[in-house]
Amino acid sequence: MGLLQNRVAVVTGGGRGIGRAVALLMARHGARVLVNDTGTGLDGDGVDRSPADQVVQEIQAAGGVAAPSYHSVSSVEGGEKIVQDALNHFHTVDILVAAAGILRDRTVFDTTEEDWNALVGVHLKGTFSVVRAAARAMRGKAYGRIVTFTSAAGLYGTFGQAAYGAVKDGVAGFARVVARDLGRFGITVNCVAPRAETRMTASVPDDIMRQRQEVLGVPQPTPTSDGYPPEAVAHLVAFLCTDTAGDINGQLFYVAGGVVSLLSHPAVTRTVRKPSGGRWSVEELAVAFPLTLGVGLANPAPPRESP
Repeated sequence: MGLLQNRVAVVTGGGRGIGRAVALLMARHGARVLVNDTGTGLDGDGVDRSPADQVVQEIQAAGGVAAPSYHSVSSVEGGEKIVQDALNHFHTVDILVAAAGILRDRTVFDTTEEDWNALVGVHLKGTFSVVRAAARAMRGKAYGRIVTFTSAAGLYGTFGQAAYGAVKDGVAGFARVVARDLGRFGITVNCVAPRAETRMTASVPDDIMRQRQEVLGVPQPTPTSDGYPPEAVAHLVAFLCTDTAGDINGQLFYVAGGVVSLLSHPAVTRTVRKPSGGRWSVEELAVAFPLTLGVGLANPAPPRESP
């Protein structure tokens, strides 16, 4: 018997990449899976039902139970319809994996309002739309597992991903708060920052990818024989959705190949207090900062030297 036997899982973005790997793995562990995917391009444009259909067919061919869903997460109505699809097919929802995502890499100079709105719509609003709908379905039975996705782009900051990094860091904050909202109802909410070889990462030039990995404060593992497969991420996600993981709530994880890391929450590293009490003045901070809070601080993007 699988670890997710008879559970009902909703996987957004389930037609490709990490979402696809999660949907297939959960089905192998006994879950009935609603595979949600609009089949858009990397930038969120276009519609194609075949990715969701193909994953459903693969699950069914292996003896599993699955159904497709094609609604977009980018509206509250879409999120509600996705969860309703699961209720219509399987009568309940136990698990939500919010893996739907798009990519529009731009520096802040070149990010358009349309770029910003599209990324907020799919990643940040899209996570909210399905989490709220799923949480309402889970609350009545006092059980649920929710996994969202953040990114090193937001947690650490990477070049050329101003909007993407902002919304992904927003998802991490959302998960931390919602974990507190829902924990008393037996619902856990955790967040994963993945490194995996998908069509998204394949679209990023190698030199830019190397630069981004150099700034990350997480272990950079040697690739396994098959690189950084989405399946490695799927195994952590599936584990977080088991009964065994019932006390894991509000946590952030990084996963790449054979490495899984628990990430820390923001913490105070240094504090200065004015000896005489009261507030610091600008002049006093100018003297004290380099000797206290500023020791060892490095500018991640120092100005170019004049020619």
